[in-house]
Amino acid sequence: MAFALTEQQVASFHEDGYLIVKQFLNQAETQKLLDIAVEDSVMSKNSYDLNDQSGKKTKLALWFNPGNDVYGLLTKSERMVNSASRLLDGSGTVCHYHSKLMQKEPRVGGAWEWHQDYGYWYKNQYLFPDQMISVMIAITQARKENGCLQVIKGSHKMGRVEHGFAGEQVGASQTYVDLALKTMELVYVELEPGDALFFHPNLLHRSEANLSDKSRWSLISVYNRQSNVPYNETSNSSVTPLSIVPDTAMMEAGTEGLGDNNSFLSKDADVSLKG
Repeated sequence: MAFALTEQQVASFHEDGYLIVKQFLNQAETQKLLDIAVEDSVMSKNSYDLNDQSGKKTKLALWFNPGNDVYGLLTKSERMVNSASRLLDGSGTVCHYHSKLMQKEPRVGGAWEWHQDYGYWYKNQYLFPDQMISVMIAITQARKENGCLQVIKGSHKMGRVEHGFAGEQVGASQTYVDLALKTMELVYVELEPGDALFFHPNLLHRSEANLSDKSRWSLISVYNRQSNVPYNETSNSSVTPLSIVPDTAMMEAGTEGLGDNNSFLSKDADVSLKG
């Protein structure tokens, strides 16, 4: 039976700005994703570090074109695309903007400052944030101890707030963050491997440094309605229709990692895309 979000889950997303779906991937799918990510030489070659304000580093790789590797087949799967479409404003074709593998290593993985993803994407001149969404898949366990995501529940209703540099990252105005924390609930998003987090681009979120002895790895794929055309974006991925594949495709495929043709982002070009 095909996966489908319930009406209650859809309503919860619009009210809170995020939705957790437990066991979105099964154990075998999550293990395959982890095994390939750890051994993926192309991923490793195209990963780079970003410093937080204390100098700790978070490693990530970001690419635009989903291929027929295990990551791309997950990104193009029915459950991912149809779930994103169900939560997005408007109707019509859903496209893939970019995906990234976040690698927060034990004891050295840096923090992410408070920010909204649309704080970056606004500069790429996407006009309609309600037509964009991020889907984070937990590859390893995410807990307070290893720097899980923190969100301010309902903060997407504030709209976009001003952002400025914090270390090598771009952070939201601390004044508005403080006001939001006085008004709304702070939630630690603790996830098991295979759980999914869907979140709105105006949701305020951050994460602490990983001071534990356990890695925190996650895959984040961003989707956009084709009608939400960016006016300052060099990649056309976010307006290119996806070839949707069955949910079984990632397990039926070989054990290949990323190819060099996935159109990776370099660190120098990352200011407007980090999240």
